[in-house]
Amino acid sequence: MSRYIIGIDQSTQGTKGLLVDEGGHLIHRSDRPHKQIVSDEGWVSHDPAEIAENVLAVARAVVEETGVDPAEIVGVGISNQRETTVAWDARTGAPVCDAVVWQCARAQGVCERVERMGGAAELVRDSTGLVLSPYYPASKMAWIIQNVPEVRGAAERGDLRLGTIDAWVVWTLTGGREFRCDYSNASRTQLFNLQDLVWDPRVCELFGIDVAWLPEVTDSDSCFGMTDLGGFLPAPVPIHGVLGDSHAALFAQGCFERGMAKATLGTGSSVMMNVGTRFVPSSHGLSSSLAWRMGGVAEYVLEGNVTYAGAVKTWLRDDLELIANPDEVTDLCLAANPESRVYFVPAFTGLGAPHWCAEAEGCVFGMTRTTGRAEFVKAADESIAFQIFDVIDAMSEDCGAALSELRVDGGPTRDAYLMQFESDLIGAPVRIASNDEMSGLGAAWTCGIALGLYGRDVVNTYGARGVVAPAMDEADRAARIAGWRHAVHATMTYVR
Repeated sequence: MSRYIIGIDQSTQGTKGLLVDEGGHLIHRSDRPHKQIVSDEGWVSHDPAEIAENVLAVARAVVEETGVDPAEIVGVGISNQRETTVAWDARTGAPVCDAVVWQCARAQGVCERVERMGGAAELVRDSTGLVLSPYYPASKMAWIIQNVPEVRGAAERGDLRLGTIDAWVVWTLTGGREFRCDYSNASRTQLFNLQDLVWDPRVCELFGIDVAWLPEVTDSDSCFGMTDLGGFLPAPVPIHGVLGDSHAALFAQGCFERGMAKATLGTGSSVMMNVGTRFVPSSHGLSSSLAWRMGGVAEYVLEGNVTYAGAVKTWLRDDLELIANPDEVTDLCLAANPESRVYFVPAFTGLGAPHWCAEAEGCVFGMTRTTGRAEFVKAADESIAFQIFDVIDAMSEDCGAALSELRVDGGPTRDAYLMQFESDLIGAPVRIASNDEMSGLGAAWTCGIALGLYGRDVVNTYGARGVVAPAMDEADRAARIAGWRHAVHATMTYVR
């Protein structure tokens, strides 16, 4: 009898189900989008119940659409959008409100309140490795507690559950029997002490959060519980691998050694470097987090998050209607005037790492009478590479060494102009994964390794689609970077 793993990749735009065979090969994929709920205030939310339904739907679909016997499913791995925060009532199993999405900055006021407490911002940074920001779940949880009336009753009864998407999915798949998250997701909540590897009661108190409301933290490759996928499988199988999506991609990219780095390009972009088994604080605006904890051994990362990567192309298509399809972008960039020096800073919801200016707004610089559609699209496309360069540059400063190679994955890596421009900016080769499903595969492979189907060399199942080497003249590179930095500085200076 054959053996298969189901990988579930629950991302910002939707949920994917992956069917992976006992050799680690991706056999089939099924997708379900979910609604992006945007309020008049610009708050971004998701419906947790819709996400839970979609998780079950895609898991079942990959089996049914391939004709695989459900009895041949031996395990489930989960990767998830990080920082998105869910609150639910354990008694009813129902969410008390819509999930607050990682992109949403509605909790800025919470962060400002905490920052006014003497030494609080420093405590948060020293303990959790994360700069105080509404990006992270700590302030999102506090906002929910302060603004959702149903929370108080659940808290008083001891039924309140607060967690990231992985905890919600595990709860859903196990029928409410397990309330767990993994170390990678815990490290992104801004509530987890990275040196003691426990929920930090001092930080939780700053945000008004009781540790009892938070999930048990479990090794990323441990068993998170058993699931029959809502009665679909003839017998329950283990959920034996859970990772935040960027961490799962780091694993799938084979970045197991200190100094290895990857960038996952999706709606946003997570740039992540494995820094080994010791906590490395950043002095250049980056986040320190856990890559994972497996077999009882924790490994750390430095990370910078770009909020708008692929989302820039979505904006060009859906809002400005400058393109009909993201595939048009490469040709437009190549057709643009090569002398154009238009810079676009996509600070739609502020600037994240390494600048951290929540009040910044998107700006365009350097337009002339000859700036047209192609030049504007080129500037928008280049903004993705510039933002990733800023993070890589900060990593090099923190680590004291230049990057030798950047491994990339995700849909936007099909953009040949973007990949070449990225390589030119960082001055190092860019290795493009041949499979775009690194997050889901990383979770599925983690599960398969834990179940003994294969070893870590499974990450070599899919080679690189290509390697792009830097080709830009150094003087041109320096001028481009200087122009970008001027644009970012001006964007941060002009705050209404």
